[in-house]
Amino acid sequence: MTTTDIFNILQGEIHSTVFATLDQNGLPQTCVIDLMLADEGGLYFLTAKGKSFYDRLTARPFVALSGMKGSGTLSTVAVSVRGAVRNIGKDRLTEIFEKNPYMEKIYPTPKSREALEVFQLYKGEGEYFDLSQLPPFRQAFSFGGEAVHETGYRIDAETCIGCQGCHSVCPQGCISNTIPRVIDSSHCIHCGSCFRVCPVKAVTKLG
Repeated sequence: MTTTDIFNILQGEIHSTVFATLDQNGLPQTCVIDLMLADEGGLYFLTAKGKSFYDRLTARPFVALSGMKGSGTLSTVAVSVRGAVRNIGKDRLTEIFEKNPYMEKIYPTPKSREALEVFQLYKGEGEYFDLSQLPPFRQAFSFGGEAVHETGYRIDAETCIGCQGCHSVCPQGCISNTIPRVIDSSHCIHCGSCFRVCPVKAVTKLG
């Protein structure tokens, strides 16, 4: 999937997400925020200037967010994103109200909407994780010119001795039968079992 595809799922199908920001003491604070728009430029949300959330965004313009959909654990699709935000003022506010008509019940008049400002999450990286298929599917992505930082585990080809240790403990069978062993990162659930059992420390942790 492209990053825009993932953003469309996050905005259109999940919509309500949990945001994490830092307060004036550097401590994490969370709140539930609806994602209003998504495009190749990033994700868009809004808040009122009187809210503490607005103050935190203004003082430290970085966020981490997570959203999920599904009726149970094994039907869950989860998306996490982290990156930089910027205030774009009233830009796209009309479009947001057209796409999300329920907002008119919360801010019913033009006067009441004067408190609102739009923020854009314009660069960062994230992860799409789908537990509705087995083995689970994982995809890292980035946007706004940022690089993807690999996470999970990797097996060093020169160090691997080809034993069955890592392959035998992998709960999702995502380690190859070839020698040297190879981890299929798109199905790895990052449990670390391979890392713990490797007798020659050929498995390294990324990120």
